[in-house]
Order: sequence, then structure tokens, then C-alpha cells
Amino acid sequence: MNLSEFTVWTRHDGWGEVTLNRADKGNALTMPMLEDLWQICEMAQKDKELRVIVIRGAGDRFFCTGGDIEAWGSLTPHDMGRDWILRGIEVFERIRNLPQVVVAAINGHCLGGGLELAMAADLRACTARAKFGSPEVSLGMIAGWMGVRRMAEILGPTRAHHLVLLGTPIAADKAEDWGLVTAVCEGQEGLDEQVNQWVQQLMKNGPSAMAISKGILNTVHADMAHQHAAAVAQAAGTEDCKEGVQAFVEKRAPVYRNR
Repeated sequence: MNLSEFTVWTRHDGWGEVTLNRADKGNALTMPMLEDLWQICEMAQKDKELRVIVIRGAGDRFFCTGGDIEAWGSLTPHDMGRDWILRGIEVFERIRNLPQVVVAAINGHCLGGGLELAMAADLRACTARAKFGSPEVSLGMIAGWMGVRRMAEILGPTRAHHLVLLGTPIAADKAEDWGLVTAVCEGQEGLDEQVNQWVQQLMKNGPSAMAISKGILNTVHADMAHQHAAAVAQAAGTEDCKEGVQAFVEKRAPVYRNR
């Protein structure tokens, strides 16, 4: 399987690992990386021997900081909604609906689209130093890959409001208390041990039973892809969003004018 240099697929006996391999860029997602994830899903869908998929980020600082702002910052609102957002939603929904159990091994900060990717997984474990956030509003943007909806489903509306509207991250212990993760581990070694325990347990379970159970659990999730894409296009078309992106590039505080 041909993947870009920033996505690594490792096949083990009965399970596999995806590593987002852009540690120097916070493992931020690009369009080729999204296409890599789609290809992995295509392969996994046909692989009857594959039971579990683990998603990791390279390095020890970041799981994923989201969509690379250089990849979407210059897109027109129309292209943003049609190409970047709808394709990202398709990829994350494909991950969510895989018959295999997907585990997010969150080895560092998990932000923006990285949090949206983690929420597409079935199980999430993190290191104690990890932080979780949806900082898009600080750029005049919104979480576009179904993140707002998924946060409300996983955390409940009140806590989703906290993350989405304040835009400030929460620590690992609070993420566990809120149900965003179900295990917090001491360091990379502890995270590896926890994930390996989960993988071994999952490998003992009936694969068909797990796939059917996932299908039932996923019925809570309504198809809102086009509504999210339209909302992102609306946000991307504002002067505030242009200012937020420009301020990020220029490393200064944005000046928003509510227009």
C-alpha cells in the first residue's frame, strides 16, 4: 500500500498501527494524510484477519494538532467546504464505521482536528501530560470535521459548550473525568502498556459481535456532514476568519470585528 511519507502503517499479527509522522509540525493533517487514512480504511474493510487498529502520533509532544493551517488557510469558502471539510468528514466517518475496533493512543496534545480524529475512535487512552482542546474559535473558525456534534455526543452539551466556545484546552485528568478518555497513563511506557492490554483483550473477543455492537452504538450519530460543511464555509467567508488566519501566520493577536 503506497502512503505518503507522513503516514506510517505497521501490520502486526491480527492488528495494525497508524502513525501520523509529522512530529516537527505537531502531526498536523494534510490532504495527502487524509487520503492515506482513507486507503488504510479501504484495506481494513477487506481484511478479515485484522481485529484492531491503533492510531498514534509520532514523537512525545503531540498526538495531532489538527488540520494544517497551511493546507486550508488560503482556500476559498466554497473549496473549504467542498474539498477540505467534506473529505475530512468522509474519512473520519469511515474510521468510525470500520468493523475493527479503533484505539486512539494519545501520546501528547490533542487539538482541533486531532481531537476530532481521536473522537472517531472507539477507545481513547492518553498520557498524563496530554491536553485536549478545540481552539478553532481563536482563529475565527469552527471545528468542521463533525467535532462540535461529536463533542456533544461524547461529553454532553454543557461540557461541549465549554470546550468549543472558550477554545481553551483541558488537562488529561479532566478529560478522563468528562469521559473523553477512559485511561490516563504515566508516560509513553504506561500508554503502550495500557494500549497493549486493550489490544490483547479485544483480540480475544468475537469480531462479529464487536462489529455489530459498534453498528448499534453508532446509530446515535446522525448524518450532519453537509450541515457541518456549510457551517464551515460560512465561517471561512467571514472577515474575522481571514484575520484569524493572517494573525496566526504573522504570530500576533487577532483583532476581530464581528463581520
